[in-house]
Amino acid sequence: MVETTDQFDVVVIGGGPGGYAAALYGASAGLKVAVVEKEKVGGTCLHRGCVPAKEFLETASVLRSVKSASTFGISAAITGVDFAVSQSRKQSVVDQLWKGLSGLMKGRGIEVIEGIGKYLGDGKVEVLGSRVISGDSIILATGSAPRTIPGFEVSEYVLTSDEVLSLTTLPKSVAVIGGGAIGCEFASMMSDMGVEVTIIEALPQILTGCDKDVADVVVRSFKKRGIQTFVSSAVEGHQNEGSTTKVMFGGGQSVSVEKIIVSVGRRPLSDGLIGPQSKVQVDQRGFVLVDEYMRTSESGVYAIGDLIATPQLAHVGFAEAILAIKTILGEPVTPVDYGKVPWCIYTHPEVAFVGMTEAQAREAGYEVLVKKDPYGGNSRARIIGETDGVVKVICEKRSDGSAGAILGVHMAGPWVTEQLGQAYLSVNWEATPEEVSQFIQPHPTLSEAFGETVLALTGRGLHVG
Repeated sequence: MVETTDQFDVVVIGGGPGGYAAALYGASAGLKVAVVEKEKVGGTCLHRGCVPAKEFLETASVLRSVKSASTFGISAAITGVDFAVSQSRKQSVVDQLWKGLSGLMKGRGIEVIEGIGKYLGDGKVEVLGSRVISGDSIILATGSAPRTIPGFEVSEYVLTSDEVLSLTTLPKSVAVIGGGAIGCEFASMMSDMGVEVTIIEALPQILTGCDKDVADVVVRSFKKRGIQTFVSSAVEGHQNEGSTTKVMFGGGQSVSVEKIIVSVGRRPLSDGLIGPQSKVQVDQRGFVLVDEYMRTSESGVYAIGDLIATPQLAHVGFAEAILAIKTILGEPVTPVDYGKVPWCIYTHPEVAFVGMTEAQAREAGYEVLVKKDPYGGNSRARIIGETDGVVKVICEKRSDGSAGAILGVHMAGPWVTEQLGQAYLSVNWEATPEEVSQFIQPHPTLSEAFGETVLALTGRGLHVG
C-alpha cells in the first residue's frame, strides 16, 4: 500500500445521495473535498433505486393513460409493452442524470476517487489496492443493499430490487414478498403492465406505518386491479417447478409464479468499512451510531444516509449531509426532526404523508380533530379521471374544542407526491388550520383538496363538511 500525502478538508466515503450532497454542499462553502466511490456517483438511488424505479412506474402511468384514452374520445391501439425499450429509456434517463452530476462535482473541484474506501482511524481513508488519503473530517456514507431472507437467495427465480430494475422482459406472474413501500411500488407497476401479482406480507397490513385510511385506499385499488394480497402471512420457502416456482406461506397456502421479488428492506453497507484502529461504533444490525449532529463516537468522523438508523430516504440523506457539513463548519444548525420528514410512495394511487398518523397522535396522548376529503369531489381529479383517494388532516384539539397545531397530513390519490409541500411546511411550522386557511388555493387543482380539508377544520368549510 502506497501512502500519499493527499490532504483534504473533508473525505467522503460513498457517492450516493448523502455522500454527493455532502461533497457538493461542502465544496460550495470552499472546502477541499474528496469522494471515494466504488462504482458511479449517484449511488443506489440514481442507478438501482429511486430514479429507475420511478421511470418504470411512469411507463406504467403512460400505459394506463393510453388504455383510458377512449373515455376522452381518443382512439389508441395497444399492442403490448416492449419492456426492452422501457429499459433503454430508463438507462438513458439515468445516464443523463449521472453525467450532469459528475459534471457538477467536477465543476466544484471535488476529487472523485474510484475504489472501495475503508476508514482506518486518525483521519485516514484507505482506497483499497490504491492509496491512503487524509481528511480533517471524514463522512461515512456507504449506503445500503437489499436484504434477503433464508431460502430466498437471488437465483433464476428470486430477484431483489437490483435484478428487477435490470429486466428486459416481464414475467407473466410474480410473488412480491414484503408489502412495504418498495414492494407495493413493484406490485403496482407490474400489475399495470399485465403481470399477475401476489403480495405476501408478514405484518397485519400492507404499507405499515401509513395511516390506515390512506393505506386502505391502496388496498382497495389493488383489489380492483386483481392484485392478490395476503397479510399476516410469513413465507416458508419455495420449490422449483420448471418454468415456475411454488411459494409456500401462511401455514399451508401456496402460489406458483415465474418470479419472486424479495422486498423486505435494506441493510447498511458497513461490513469492512471500519478499521480496527478506529473508534467508530457500529450496532448489532450494522448501523453506525451517531448523535443528532451526525457525529460518530470518534471525533471528526460523521455518518449519514442509509448507513445510520434513520429513514432510508434520499432526501433525508440530503438533509443529513447539509447538517454534517454545517457542523464541520461550526455554523448554527438544527437537527433533523425525523418525525416530520416527508414520505412519498409511488404506487397507483400515490401515497404521501408527513407527521403523525391518527393512531400515533392518540397514542402520544393528544386529543385530536380529524377531517377527510375524498378526491371524488375535486374538480381536477374528475377532469383527469383519477378520483380514488383521500386527504386526511389530523390536528390537536384545544380545550375550547377548536383545532390547534396540524400534527399530520396523509394523502392517497393522483400526484399527491407533488402536493405534499404545503402540508410539510404546515406540520413543521406547527401551523394551525386557521393560519393555513388564509392562503388562497388555485382552482381547479388537485392541491386545493388539502386547502379545502384544512378550511373545514376551522368550522367553516366550503365543499368539505
